[in-house]
Amino acid sequence: MPKLDLQQFEPKTGCRYPAPYDEPCTARQWLPLGAAGGLTNFGVNLVTLKPGVWSSQRHWHALEDEFVYILSGELILVDDAGRHVMRPGDAAAFKAGEENGHHLINESTQEATFLVVGGHNDSDHGAYSDIDMVFLAGRYAGSGGYRRKDGSSF
Repeated sequence: MPKLDLQQFEPKTGCRYPAPYDEPCTARQWLPLGAAGGLTNFGVNLVTLKPGVWSSQRHWHALEDEFVYILSGELILVDDAGRHVMRPGDAAAFKAGEENGHHLINESTQEATFLVVGGHNDSDHGAYSDIDMVFLAGRYAGSGGYRRKDGSSF
């Protein structure tokens, strides 16, 4: 198992959401650790959220499980059951197909980091609980995208 030198990777920032849904997530940073290690069956990302930044819009996946593990800082997990404080050592898991929209928000004054692990299924699709948007299959092949829930374009 080759060791990854995290210093050699430039963090990625932002998101691909259409405006105005991109605004809370534009300062999100991540290192695609799974891709850097050549993994293709699942993804692993080391995500950093500065104060006020969201991990994503609140969403769920039809075909991919998702797991998060908090490494530093304090985040608020928002899901269909409410708001949950997440601190280092806390974890959350979301089963594919369960329409439990979720995301993390940094409401603290300090930077926070977490690992997110998820499937890597190009057929995956899903929806955003609080906004009029769905994501389409094909995101790993570069053919996915976003639509309104009625199927119309942005």
